[in-house]
Amino acid sequence: MSQTVKETEKKQESPMQAEPQKEHRWLHKLVGDWTYETDEQPGHPGPKATGTESVRSLGGLWVLAEGKGEMPGAGPVTTLMTLGYDPEKKRFVGTWIGSMMTHMWVYDGELDSAGGVLTLNSEGPSMAGDGKTARYQDVIQFKSDDHRTLTARTLDENGKWQQFMTAEYRRRK
Repeated sequence: MSQTVKETEKKQESPMQAEPQKEHRWLHKLVGDWTYETDEQPGHPGPKATGTESVRSLGGLWVLAEGKGEMPGAGPVTTLMTLGYDPEKKRFVGTWIGSMMTHMWVYDGELDSAGGVLTLNSEGPSMAGDGKTARYQDVIQFKSDDHRTLTARTLDENGKWQQFMTAEYRRRK
């Protein structure tokens, strides 16, 4: 048996051993320690949430981001985000939870054609408090290796995305 056939058989015996792809490497730009400041109503002065985020790799395939900070009206909060890439679906996947709410946000997303902006789609409770669900997007964009933004928006009744929060992240040195 040739070496190539043996290697192929070995790979078939172990389908759970995934290799990182370029999309996983893109996510790993997030790895490190960050500070953040949010603007809850972009363009309007008001209270800002601040905190830190520590992002680590899990097997080169996932990133885990734990945030700790202060949120106006909620006090101290802890958040946990998981992000990965599913090569079969050709989609980014993940979750987000926070100590201030009971809903687990499930992400499904994609990079733009230029490979610079990751848009994560999700559904969750409407911020109107009307018991309905709404569609949301978290958009991650790197301004440099040490500066990124996260923009949160919701789909309004007219089918237009409305931004409701921006966060500026800066890598801690």
